[in-house]
Amino acid sequence: MSLASPPSFRASVLGSVRHGFFGREGGVSGGIYASLNAGTGSDDDAVAVADNRALIAGALGVAATHLIGVHQVHSPNAVFVTAPWSEERPQADALVTTAHGLAISVLTADCTPVLLADADAGVIGAAHAGWKGALAGVLESAVALMREHGAKRIVAAIGPTIQQASYEVGPEFQTAFLTRDPSFARFFTAGKGDRLLFDLPAFCAERLKAAGVEQVETLPLDTYAEESRLFSHRRSVHRKEHGYGRNCAAIVL
Repeated sequence: MSLASPPSFRASVLGSVRHGFFGREGGVSGGIYASLNAGTGSDDDAVAVADNRALIAGALGVAATHLIGVHQVHSPNAVFVTAPWSEERPQADALVTTAHGLAISVLTADCTPVLLADADAGVIGAAHAGWKGALAGVLESAVALMREHGAKRIVAAIGPTIQQASYEVGPEFQTAFLTRDPSFARFFTAGKGDRLLFDLPAFCAERLKAAGVEQVETLPLDTYAEESRLFSHRRSVHRKEHGYGRNCAAIVL
């Protein structure tokens, strides 16, 4: 199911809570950023990015000023927000709110976007979980902060991200996980030579469940493989492109 315009992917687990995983379709940017690039940190035309973000905000039924995010730094940090930022965005990788009409969002281009909600308690969250943030505990931080603000029965949706078949890593990458917990070996399968394939969405889903999230839905969408619909940092690197667009995941009460 998609919101009317621009198109987005939705998760049934989030029910009637307004949300969308927006990809690259339905915007105004051109070239390698075509077309719904939401990345304010990209080298795309700033006016085009602002127009794209306004389109996303409109699809969610909020003003452009009420589509907000954080300065993402691959951290375990989650912040609580009640209004659009009056100063510089904080450095964090998850947001939680109880405010109605405030669309909290994260930007991704292979990392895992996670939207969370307890509709009955009126608490929502959005998290950016790259492998560093996921391993460091950003999802647990988001869940804990939601509980601090009244959430009890949290559900979560994992949006478009790089899937295991496209996520080739080296042995040093695996070591970072096995040093933390040897059982994390189950998220890796053998690739070519000494290469391995890492299952980032499965790792995120397990971290959410271990934190007590009652239901987790994973959308089977590979940012690397879905060229026409999604932006991918890894794909842009392999093509030696000078930049890449960002997908936007957002949720609003």
